[in-house]
Amino acid sequence: MRALYAAITLPFSLTEASTVAKRLTATLQVLLVGAAIPLLVAPSVLAQSLAEPLRQAPPPEVAPAPEAVVPIEAAAFAAMLRTGTLAELDLACARVMALEDRPRLRQLQQRLLEVLPWPQSLDEVLANADVLIRCRAPVAALTVLDRYGPGPGSGRVQWLLMQWRAASSALDHRRAALALERLTANQPASLAALALPLQRRPDGTVVTRPALDVLAGHLESRGFHQTAAAMLLAATTPGRPRAERMQQAVALLKAIPPEQREELLETALNEAAAAGAWGLVTDLLQAQAALPGSRGRERLLRLSPRLDDAYGEWRLRRWNPADPRVQELERQLRAPDPPLNPQSGPPAPLPPSRQGSPAASP
Repeated sequence: MRALYAAITLPFSLTEASTVAKRLTATLQVLLVGAAIPLLVAPSVLAQSLAEPLRQAPPPEVAPAPEAVVPIEAAAFAAMLRTGTLAELDLACARVMALEDRPRLRQLQQRLLEVLPWPQSLDEVLANADVLIRCRAPVAALTVLDRYGPGPGSGRVQWLLMQWRAASSALDHRRAALALERLTANQPASLAALALPLQRRPDGTVVTRPALDVLAGHLESRGFHQTAAAMLLAATTPGRPRAERMQQAVALLKAIPPEQREELLETALNEAAAAGAWGLVTDLLQAQAALPGSRGRERLLRLSPRLDDAYGEWRLRRWNPADPRVQELERQLRAPDPPLNPQSGPPAPLPPSRQGSPAASP
């Protein structure tokens, strides 16, 4: 807070404080007496009145309000349905969706299925399908994509990617998974290296996700849990990505014996610890602690103080309220947070594992 105030620059020195106070009093009198002077003054105008009380600053600039979406006139809309180009129909879809005019949106979606003559080139098919996806008609986009079957090459890659976009938007997990399998020949290495666009942020950047994880999600939605888990376990990207995929695979493989489940979690722990992903380490230890006969609870109890995880340690010990350690943890949780220490180092490594892995040793 002191640093915040230190950054403020006053329009006068401290030696001129008395003079400025007199000027400020005169200025306030003018504001109270003059009915023509507005009572709400912008901060920049007030600062200038302190330095030059007799000079009136110009009014502050006001940002223009966003233009409201105007509905398309009936005659213009009918003409657009008859002769509008693909680009014009795309803009019309955006306006109609902004107004939530569903009858007109259905008319535009139907027109987009017929706007380009058949047969179409690959570029026309891709452009038509792209507009249909944006116009909330992914099923119609799949219909347009079925009009063309490209051979091997870059065109087929673009066509399969558009098929995945349309099928994913339509929640058709079967066709979405099939498009990704054909795109990468069902190779885990190729799937992990391919980044699929999921969402565009307001600043223009695109949120992506590896195709391997996307395909596993489609398979999980179809009920193929073992196939999805096998694909996640086949990935070889080390560190945090592999640990997260193994964690997801363990969650999918509900029928495997506890020994195999603990072995998978142990491998994931080593990967997460080597990458310094201590939050993930805590989650994996909690999953391991839930297994019968596991050492995960003891390891988590030893790790929690090193990670300054009072709440996590309290959750493990809360069954014994008479324990002095439980009472101390409750006092810590009720107390205000201490100030951060910028010179504190990284958390201590993971406690020793059963296999004695270096990544999991203190």
